[in-house]
Amino acid sequence: MMQSLLFDTPFSDDAFNLLPMNGSAHYYPKVYTEQSSAQLIDQLQSSLTWEPDRLMMFGKLLTTRRKVAWVGDPKCSYTYSGVKKKPQAWTPELLSIKARIEELSGTRFNSCLLNLYHDGNDGMGWHSDDEKELNPHSPIASLSLGARRKFAFRHKKDKKTISLFLDNGSALIMHAPTQEFWQHALLKTKTIAEVRINLTFRSMNTGDE
Repeated sequence: MMQSLLFDTPFSDDAFNLLPMNGSAHYYPKVYTEQSSAQLIDQLQSSLTWEPDRLMMFGKLLTTRRKVAWVGDPKCSYTYSGVKKKPQAWTPELLSIKARIEELSGTRFNSCLLNLYHDGNDGMGWHSDDEKELNPHSPIASLSLGARRKFAFRHKKDKKTISLFLDNGSALIMHAPTQEFWQHALLKTKTIAEVRINLTFRSMNTGDE
């Protein structure tokens, strides 16, 4: 049974846009308290099936140290890096988080990709969340739990980079057309020994609209 969570005070209106052009990414530093975040990390690790990520690169199937879980409504299959993922069912704690992120973003989501980074040796290279199944007009909302990690944007044309540290319990909401013009990455570091779980809530095109 899901335990109760200790929420922070209501969302602040002072979230700021990180991007100077071609999209917007709003950062909310305190969506969950440290106590709630720690509780959620334990719940998510025990309630979901986590698997090493598999990526198709240069015709070869590679397995990452980082682990992932794909959760969503029944029709929300997802293909990225040449690998198709079928969704796990929503858990009570994930539905609670989803409701909170939907309140923050003003958007309904039907799926969530979770990444588990064991420590700073796990990261994510430059990419855009622009797979064909994703609704290109919907924002992508990212929640960070655990270790404070450096995150960066890079413009696809002029290669301008913008970086920030994503704090424990913070949210980052990327609005269209950010994915069209920007890539993003989670940078590796030798100085972080703690676990981080990142949840990215998405709106998939399922054909039901």
